[in-house]
Parts: sequence; C-alpha cells; structure tokens
Amino acid sequence: MSTDQKGPNIGIRHLQALLLFLAIVVNYTARLSVSVAIVAMTDAATTNLDFPEYDWTGAQQSYVLSSFYWGYIVTQFPAGFLVRRFGAKTILLIPTVGTAFLSGLTPYCVAWGGWKAFSVIRFVEGLFQGLIFPCIHEHLAKWSPPEDRNRLGAFAYSGADCGSVLAMASSGLIANSGMGWPGIFYVSTGTCGIWCLLWVILGANNAPSSRLIGDREKEHIERSMKRPEGFHAQNIPIPWRAIWTSVPFYALLIVRGAQGWANSTMQLQTPSYMHGVLEMDIKSNALYSALPFLAMWGMSYVYLAFADIAMSRNWMTLTMLRKLINTVSYWGPAAALIGIGFLDKNQTSLAIALMTINAGLNAGSGIGSILTIIDMSPNHSGMLMAIVNGIGNIFPLLTPLLVGVIVTDQGSRSQWQIVFAMTAIVFFFGNLVYLIWGTTDQQAWDAEDYLKTRDPGCIRIDHRMNLKPMADTKPKEVIKAT
Repeated sequence: MSTDQKGPNIGIRHLQALLLFLAIVVNYTARLSVSVAIVAMTDAATTNLDFPEYDWTGAQQSYVLSSFYWGYIVTQFPAGFLVRRFGAKTILLIPTVGTAFLSGLTPYCVAWGGWKAFSVIRFVEGLFQGLIFPCIHEHLAKWSPPEDRNRLGAFAYSGADCGSVLAMASSGLIANSGMGWPGIFYVSTGTCGIWCLLWVILGANNAPSSRLIGDREKEHIERSMKRPEGFHAQNIPIPWRAIWTSVPFYALLIVRGAQGWANSTMQLQTPSYMHGVLEMDIKSNALYSALPFLAMWGMSYVYLAFADIAMSRNWMTLTMLRKLINTVSYWGPAAALIGIGFLDKNQTSLAIALMTINAGLNAGSGIGSILTIIDMSPNHSGMLMAIVNGIGNIFPLLTPLLVGVIVTDQGSRSQWQIVFAMTAIVFFFGNLVYLIWGTTDQQAWDAEDYLKTRDPGCIRIDHRMNLKPMADTKPKEVIKAT
C-alpha cells in the first residue's frame, strides 16, 4: 500500500492519542496522589511540620481512599450514553475541569470538616472521573485505524502509568517542600487546567470534524474503518440483548474486574505498606513507590514493540497475541505478590525489586485486554467500556475497606501477606477465564444495521454462543453483517 493510501505516518490521529495520554496523566495524578498525601497528612514529622496533622485511624483513612470509587462507578454507565450523544470533545472536558476545581478546594475542606469532608470531596471527584474512560475508548475507536490501534491505544493508556509515576514521585517531594501537603492538590489544579486549554484548541470528536486534519489522513481513517458517508451523524441502536448474552463480553468483565482489584491494591496501598512494614519515611516512600509505575510505563512500550513485530510478521493471531500478553501481565505479578508478602524491613531492596517487577509485567494489560473492547465492537466501544469499567471498579471500591479490616496494624507483615495473596488469586482466576472465553473477533452485534436486518430467531445461536447464523435462517444482510 502506498503512503498516499495509508495516510501520513504522523498525523492528527497521533495528536489525539497524545491528548488522551495527557488527559489520563493529569487526572491520574490528581486521583492517586492522595495515597501519598494522606500519609503526610497523618504523620507530619516525616514531611513539613508547618502544616496541620490529622489523627485519623486506619479505617478512616480507608474511607477516604475508597470514597473516590463510590462516585467513580456511579457515572460509568451514564458516561456511555453521554459520549454517544455529545462526543468526547465535550464530555472529556467535564471531569478534568471538575477535578481541577475540587483539588484546589481540598485543603480548605479538610481543615473545615476533617476526614469526612475529604471523603465527600473524593466521592464527587470520583463522580467526575467516572466519565473519563468511556470517552477515551470512544475517541480511540473513532480515530484509530485497525493497523494503528495497538500503537495509539497502548500509548494513550500508558498515561495511567505516567500519571502513577508522577503522583508517587512528585507528591512526596511537594509535601516536603515549602508548599507542604496542600501543594499536592494545588499542583493538580494547575496541570488539569492546562490540559483543558489544550483540549479545547486541539481536540475533535472524529476525523471529519477536525479543523486540523488533511484530506489524505481523513480519508485513510474513514476508509480503513469502512465508514460510509454520513456515518458519524448516525445513531446506531445498542443491541442490549446480544451484548448481555455474549460470552466473550462476560470474559472481559471478569478479566478487567481482576485488574481493577489489583490496581486499587497496588496503587492505593503501596505507600501504606512501605511506611508500615518497610518503615520508610514519606520522601523515600514516595520515590520508591513510583519505581513500580515507572517500570509499568517503560514496559508498556516494550509490550507495544513486541505486539507490532508479532503482528507484522504474522507470528500469531490477534486473539493469541492479546491472550499471551495478558497472561504474562497477570500470572507473573501473581507470583511476585506471593513473594512480596514474605519480606520485611530487613529485605527492603528485594521487596522494592519484586514490586517493580510485578508492576512492569502488569503493564501489558492494556494491549492484553483493554483494547479487546474496540476489537470486538468499535461501534459500541464507549458504552462497553462504561459497563466493563463500571462493574470492574466495584472491586477498587471494596478493596480499601477490606484492607482496612485485614490490616489493623500497618506494621504487621502477616496481615499484608493476606492482602497480597488475595490479590494474586484474583489475578490468576481472572486471566484463566479470559484465556478460555475471550476473543478479539468483531462481534456480529456490532453491525450498524444489526437490529434492523437480523432474523430474531438467530439469537439462539449466533449471539448466545457467538457462532455464525444457521444456514436456514440466512437473510443476505445478516450473513454480510457477521
């Protein structure tokens, strides 16, 4: 294929992926920096003594950490409808503006209402940020030709790893600076505000609506996705019954739920584990807490390079590639977590090394299973992501509370062993389900005219069991759609 047919090697589709990357970075930094901030807020001796210290119990700190996810799951499902109706350009702006505003208010609200006010702020911030990932997925589906999907999708989602690194590495430094722990929230306000300005100027819902894109790239994107004239003005009905009777869809729910459990344990509890068991002060705690996420960020590009080579040389099918990468990303960390639980303050270096390896291996989950949603259904990817992310994030809502019950003594290695072992078990079984029932095949129910042209009787086989329609029920249009 010529360069003209393929479109420019670097274009506006790459700019959109960069904007999505930055959106995740600034919102993740605001979301995750609280895990370091809360250590500084409850132990001022390790940071800047000029700022207030709060005597919150472990359970109260767990309420603060989990409250974000109570709000986060509420708006996942509505986000799927909103982004279909208004587009990512409008909807993705809302959570970032909201996060900027709430981050700036946090120090004042905590001074007034303590941990309860902090929990309310985090709950509302979760409501806003619940809109983000359905928008990310919808936007990627609009802008990513199939041959660019791994590259653009993995790069955009690597923003989560970059945001985690910045949250862990910078928060401790800020807390130790003249700004103290309130500075953590003020910096988040500034970075979110800058992104909003860039998004308003450079973002676009799709290629035809972009002011910046050239005709060659626009035609390449629309042609590669087989979109007819006027496609983006359509309102494609959602085949709810087919989705909820699709076995691969349930495999995605389970595997992403396992990832949600593991993420919340590692992202939110790592600083507490390092401070309690490894007895690290807040500054080194934050820097070393960032190492696993730095490994994730770097390894995400290693996985991406492997995926590009494997697909270009036809080493395996796309389904096999995603399952292989996901297996390394889940079962490797499961083994590392078991090992971490047996280490104490005399083996700090080994504990940090295992946590770094754990996180680095897990970086492949984006290519391994998140992008499978777009493979299965590019036309409904935003709504599917809303469902998968909403249900999957019930676990992050519960795990901080569960950790608060199990870990009554932050310095108890045996209590942390239980936490890590449970996470390893979740990792193992989540991936096992995906290996058996997951697929990247585009589903029949993704067709634009699926609800208009199919024979209702076909749902007995082709959508419940994910097989092709029976020969004696084959209107020509249905066979074409499958």
